[in-house]
Amino acid sequence: MNVSRLIPTAAVAGAAVLGLTALTACSSSDSSDHKNGDKLNVVASFYPMQFLAERIGGEHVSVTTLTKPGVEPHDLELSPRQIGGLGDADFVLYLKGIQPAVDDAIKQSGAEDVVDASTLTKLETHGTETGPDDHDHDHGDDHDHHGDEAGADPHIWLDPVKYAEVAKGVGKSLEKSDPGHAADYRKNTEALVTELDGLNTAYANGLRNTATKTFITTHSAFGYLAERYGLTQEGIAGVDPEAEPSPARIKAIHTITKKDGATTVFFETLASDKTAKTLARDTGLRTDVLDPLEGITDKSKGTDYIEVMRSNLAALQKALGTK
Repeated sequence: MNVSRLIPTAAVAGAAVLGLTALTACSSSDSSDHKNGDKLNVVASFYPMQFLAERIGGEHVSVTTLTKPGVEPHDLELSPRQIGGLGDADFVLYLKGIQPAVDDAIKQSGAEDVVDASTLTKLETHGTETGPDDHDHDHGDDHDHHGDEAGADPHIWLDPVKYAEVAKGVGKSLEKSDPGHAADYRKNTEALVTELDGLNTAYANGLRNTATKTFITTHSAFGYLAERYGLTQEGIAGVDPEAEPSPARIKAIHTITKKDGATTVFFETLASDKTAKTLARDTGLRTDVLDPLEGITDKSKGTDYIEVMRSNLAALQKALGTK
């Protein structure tokens, strides 16, 4: 992942010193020590982790997120209070490799019960172009591809199958952290996985017969989704949502558009649409939103992960020419 434009994390290190002075150790396994009465105090790094914690934890958790709605997660800066809250939490859920400031803060926080979602499924390397031939979904080797590897794509939540794998891991971790409510966590996990399985079926059926398999996006966040459903993602600039594309890449997109019959340039709600609109104007294509679901705002086409993913499916069907 291109993180050259990301805010330096040295500032986080300094803030951590301030935040850590007020920390007290907590027992992650004893539910009687929860900081929020009878509820497990959960800190989630950004929306996809928050959604899992809330749906699986249900009434037994109190979830706070480090990334406020409308904030581009890659650009997150943490306050000393937020860093201190990490050490105070009963349970921390994050995704390594997408928010360097969070990664650094967690290392320094002293948090005891920390779950990295990237360890709950296998990560792969995706570039500006990702298609069904880029990787084998069998993954028969024993090597785990995690977010700390160079180039690993952290956008696992945009593949309902991988997201379901993560959900199962989160459920098991919550059972271990709060065994008194293990049965409820297990039940909630099963319900969510069933819902994600249904979403996967909707995508598989809805994208099976299309006029084209190629879609163009400003943010190359949809590599896992493209692989899963036999599509080809053509990113204008890569996994960094605001990186400037090179002239050579713009020229290549023009060629791809003509060759593959692409109709739409997708952009997202939390980043500028300038590049998408410029390219669309130059190529005669439409523009539309394909939401990477890094946050829910009043501009989102849905109120939660499931609704927005279904909106994304409808947008893809329109752009690809569903038959």
